Amino acid sequence: MTKYLKHQSTRENTLRSLFLVLCTSYLVLLFSCASDDHHYAPVIDHRDSLPVLQSVGVSTLISDSGIIRYRIISEDWFIYDRKQPTYWSFEKGLYIEKFDEQYHVDAFINCDTAYYFDQLHLWELRGRVLVKNLKGETFRTSLLYWNQDQHRIYSPAYMRIQGIDQELDGYNFSSNEQMTEYRIHSSSGAFPVDDDETPHPDEQTVAEHNDTTPSVATLPTGNKAPAANGPSIGIPPRRPNHTPRSSESTQAVKPPVNPRRIIPRK
Repeated sequence: MTKYLKHQSTRENTLRSLFLVLCTSYLVLLFSCASDDHHYAPVIDHRDSLPVLQSVGVSTLISDSGIIRYRIISEDWFIYDRKQPTYWSFEKGLYIEKFDEQYHVDAFINCDTAYYFDQLHLWELRGRVLVKNLKGETFRTSLLYWNQDQHRIYSPAYMRIQGIDQELDGYNFSSNEQMTEYRIHSSSGAFPVDDDETPHPDEQTVAEHNDTTPSVATLPTGNKAPAANGPSIGIPPRRPNHTPRSSESTQAVKPPVNPRRIIPRK
């Protein structure tokens, strides 16, 4: 009987402890859920950071409206379709050739790193960017954008342009897709100047603005008064019966002669 009572008491204590544990857990969960504001970040899938396409040793042609326009050569090519915005990545450099309607290369681009945002039709070129157009001009910069919708190439970074007979550098570069018509601000450079293109003054204009004042050689040298249409310069008028001064005479002045004869004493 005593063993039975002890067993029943132990069982009741165990049930009571279990009940207290369950009640405590329930209260903890209740208060924790009540104070939760549900500030959760969106679930990040491993697929979001992976490219849908990865190619090595790429050499491909790209068409626009059924016409081949570009040739792309790169060591690697990654396409991220889950990024916002989606883009292509060329981390190990890119070489692009642009063709005209007759499939002639009218420009080429070379850079260290490139990104193409396919939804925006925008190229972003970074690193050592080199562009050459049909005129043989080379463009060097560290950052270049190419908007295919606007048919415009621009760069806010420093740009250096080297042509056949000129050099130019500056900032805020803007150009058409062929890189033949461009603008650059805060620029400086060197330009050759041909002697035949040096501007010369018009002879008729020079004659109209010549000085009409007569020179000293054209003035009268006698006692006559100078002409009324010009001032007297350099020669003072002579007074009548006036012996010229030493500064006016060209001969030396002789000493006066004493008419009396002086006899020495014996």
